[in-house]
Amino acid sequence: MTSIDLNADLGEGMGTDDDLLQIVSSASIACGGHAGDAATIRRILEACKANGVMAGAHPGYADPKRFGRFRVVMPLDQVLGQIRGQLILVRHIADEVAVPLSYVKLHGALANQTAEELALAVGIFAAIQAMDPDMAVLALDNSQQVRAAKAVGLPLIREAYADRAYTAEGLLVSRQQEGSVIDDPQQVIDRCLRLAQAGEILAIDGTVVKSSARSICLHGDTPGAVELAAAVRAALEKAGVTIAPAAPEVEKQAEI
Repeated sequence: MTSIDLNADLGEGMGTDDDLLQIVSSASIACGGHAGDAATIRRILEACKANGVMAGAHPGYADPKRFGRFRVVMPLDQVLGQIRGQLILVRHIADEVAVPLSYVKLHGALANQTAEELALAVGIFAAIQAMDPDMAVLALDNSQQVRAAKAVGLPLIREAYADRAYTAEGLLVSRQQEGSVIDDPQQVIDRCLRLAQAGEILAIDGTVVKSSARSICLHGDTPGAVELAAAVRAALEKAGVTIAPAAPEVEKQAEI
């Protein structure tokens, strides 16, 4: 039977967390960089525990005024310091709440950069691996994130986006480009069904992109997000797709 994970980025102040936790199987929790603080982290972790939802960390640039969505030029050590600080905070609270953190998913501009820049992705994933070698990364499939995870030997969960347009290379279309976010609910549902059942995504230019993603991100910061997420889950289940956390791929360290 086909299985797919539905994940959402939570703790970002959108007011949809409680509703989305009734729908998704994984929650990527903002941990004080682009959004979130100790109180929101604790609340989401406790809700994950109550709802049987897998919890992950969602670090990004420490740039809350711009929600971590703008690329910042800084030395690698400074970026790594920000990521480590966020992971230390969320791990400390997770230990107190007795909820395991299963994965790390990078946020916003940092996620986009590591999808494109192998050296940056390797540097960040190596830092995560040094902190916890068993921690999986939720990585955009067909991107440099996947290659970097394999290079440093991190467990890997491949991800795709329900409502974001794709390039022919399998990367996300920039939010600065028209059509980067898909707002037609039926189109989003059809894309999720095609990905889950056929392993395909239709790119913005009509190219069919092959994808091995087994986790679909449902955004919580768009109008009608909860209703759309519920409709996606209902359509998948009607088609016989089981909604459950994805098992990480575990491979020996690979050459870049």
